[in-house]
Amino acid sequence: MRLRVLLVEPYFGGSHRQWAEGYRDRSGHDVSLLTLPARWWKWRMRGGAVTLAEMIDDHVASRGRPDVVLVSDMVDLAALRAFSASSVGQVPFALYFHETQLTYPDVPGSQPDLSYAFTNWTSSLAADAVAFNSEYHRRVFFAELPRLLRHFPDHTHEHRIPEVDQKATVLPVGVDLSWVDRVPPRRSQPPVVLWNHRWEYDKGPEAFFDALEAVVARGVPFRVAVCGERFRRFPVEFDRARTVLGDRVVWWGFAPRADYLRLLRRADLVVSTARQEFFGVAVVEAVAAGACPLLPDRLSYPELVPADVRDDCLYPDDDALVDRLAELLVASDARTQITARTAPFVRRFDWSHLAVAYDTWLSDLFSRHSGRA
Repeated sequence: MRLRVLLVEPYFGGSHRQWAEGYRDRSGHDVSLLTLPARWWKWRMRGGAVTLAEMIDDHVASRGRPDVVLVSDMVDLAALRAFSASSVGQVPFALYFHETQLTYPDVPGSQPDLSYAFTNWTSSLAADAVAFNSEYHRRVFFAELPRLLRHFPDHTHEHRIPEVDQKATVLPVGVDLSWVDRVPPRRSQPPVVLWNHRWEYDKGPEAFFDALEAVVARGVPFRVAVCGERFRRFPVEFDRARTVLGDRVVWWGFAPRADYLRLLRRADLVVSTARQEFFGVAVVEAVAAGACPLLPDRLSYPELVPADVRDDCLYPDDDALVDRLAELLVASDARTQITARTAPFVRRFDWSHLAVAYDTWLSDLFSRHSGRA
């Protein structure tokens, strides 16, 4: 049965936008998008539900009720359901977790605020079905919930955790890899190291630039491309590193899509030093294009590479990062062997494979809710 799916994305930018548009374009269901601009994420979680409920009311008035509403985690779902109840009635809501506020590292100089993590919790309670973008994400969410809830004085809801666990599943982020077959063979000399992550503290830029400086000190030749989404305020490490790296830099700053794809095709190594990652779209794109991955042995990264090359691709600490980076920069045969295993492995995340899984998840939810299962 072809369902009418209303996909609500409060933060329509970056990987959230790619996810929403990717699913809409490849789903077997009829998917409509309701979105808000990708700015002021805290305000999206605080007040977005009111605005989005008004948009849902307008959508239902003009196009009728959807069969399922799919919402990303950047909204207070409990509030959204309450404010939109008059128009959507008993339509089931599915919640997709791109990230969780339960484990985000604090920005230097900021005060911890548990309210956003608590909104993630109440949203998961209010949802009829919940999906996480990686097994790591699901695991850490349920591991951190008791610690979050015990911050509160009484009636801490811990008895409700199994209820959410029972309706949860894992659905990786779909990624558009349709362009990968056009990738030319690499002939970089010296090799190009790619950083294609957000310019924020949770991506660990200081560790990345420290590793590059250590490799420079060892006399290992390389070039570097630093792209990814950049905001008005970004860590000071970037300005310092730009000066230190000098003419080794082949790209610095945000890359429009066409330039970004050229950088992916050109990269010999893609490196992450993230302190927080729930899936890793940027790494998947680079690895699918043929870049050799060098990733922390933590977070969601072990799920992105085959088990038999994890010892080659994953590093345990910053010292090991420097050693492994220096080794791979001079060992082109080793890079080739690793990419021969990792590039085909990550193609499982292409929308051509995952759209069907999303469709089935939502069809099953609709069937259960309508009593047709």
